[in-house]
Amino acid sequence: MLILVSLLTVYTIFFTVTKNILIATFASVIWVITAYAFRTFEFDALESLNEQLVRILVSSFFSGMFILLPELTDTPNFSGKQILKGLLYTYFATPFLNYVLYNFLFLRLSKPRHYLVIGRKEEEVGRILDEITEKSRGKIVFEEFLNPSPAVLKVKLDNFNDILVADFELYKRVKHILEPYKSSKKIEYLSDLSEKILRRIPLEVVDRFREYYEIEFENAKESPTKRILDMFGAILGLVFFAPIILIAAVAILIEDGPPVVFKQLRVGKNNKEFMIVKLRSMKKQTDGQARFADQEKDRILKIGKIIRPTRIDEALQFWNILKGDMSLVGPRPEQIPFVREFEQKIPYYSYRHKLKPGLTGWAQIMYQYSSTLEEVKRKLEYDLYYIKNRSTLMDLRIILQTIEAVFWRRGAK
Repeated sequence: MLILVSLLTVYTIFFTVTKNILIATFASVIWVITAYAFRTFEFDALESLNEQLVRILVSSFFSGMFILLPELTDTPNFSGKQILKGLLYTYFATPFLNYVLYNFLFLRLSKPRHYLVIGRKEEEVGRILDEITEKSRGKIVFEEFLNPSPAVLKVKLDNFNDILVADFELYKRVKHILEPYKSSKKIEYLSDLSEKILRRIPLEVVDRFREYYEIEFENAKESPTKRILDMFGAILGLVFFAPIILIAAVAILIEDGPPVVFKQLRVGKNNKEFMIVKLRSMKKQTDGQARFADQEKDRILKIGKIIRPTRIDEALQFWNILKGDMSLVGPRPEQIPFVREFEQKIPYYSYRHKLKPGLTGWAQIMYQYSSTLEEVKRKLEYDLYYIKNRSTLMDLRIILQTIEAVFWRRGAK
């Protein structure tokens, strides 16, 4: 809803300035897509006026580069000055509009939903439910937890319109009681609610709905459309980054000599090993031991301090995508020793390899760099969410929001 309001607002501003429907439409669509890529419409950004000002400033800069492209081709009835004026008005209008609409209308007018939970409030599930309440800004509240007898459940059902199934085994025992209420009550599963609000699949939830998730993960597959997107993106990426790769390669040679390219075996789709390539950003390693990046900060080259946070060192992986070893979007490929360790210590870890590894991924844009076992578990939860919910539209969203992840230096070391 807020995205639509922003689209109409930006369109109105550009139409008022340019008096041209096509230019106003083009400019407003580009602006909203860029603002979306920089997470301008997410709750965390909407709550803070400062976040709105910063993110809209950055998105206006990037959108302006695209909107001003017709100026270079001498498009009739197109004025660069008008576009700059429209961007300026947009920057001063939209942050305040978004902030007010979210904080003074959405949060105040939307009513909380109160749930009756079928299941015990155990520590693990309790943490997940508390996080859902926090992420929903208090709009989802879990009031009562039942390990019910049929008589108790019938009494409690009269007091709630929303029912959450947190224990599927328990639900199967009382399912016959809930059947008559399906038309008047909203019955949700913890699996669906946690995915919708948290945008990841907690491992504790996978445990509770194991049969359902195992079927979903086993059926994971990539569409032909994804391969077309990969080929197009890889060719475009190699062409675009070729000059940058060349400059970085020369800088590596000057600073630390050859080799310029770093090669390493990684685990790919169906546990198949492949050779990943990237620009070398660290001093030469002698022992060959697998380590997390934050354990090797002392080895980072001067040029590495530039190409690592900006992900330029990974631009050569467009070649891996072109070969078919990787995809533009997917779980990041991990070193073989780490994979074998995590497969032993973390349940469901092997499902990461149902799809091709990616240059970027859902975990990369949603979470920080992981260097501990607990952080690896959390990152896996985001990877599992992607494996279950993957689509071309989701891939395009991840590609767009990778720009924001690089700009805000999320998930890179």
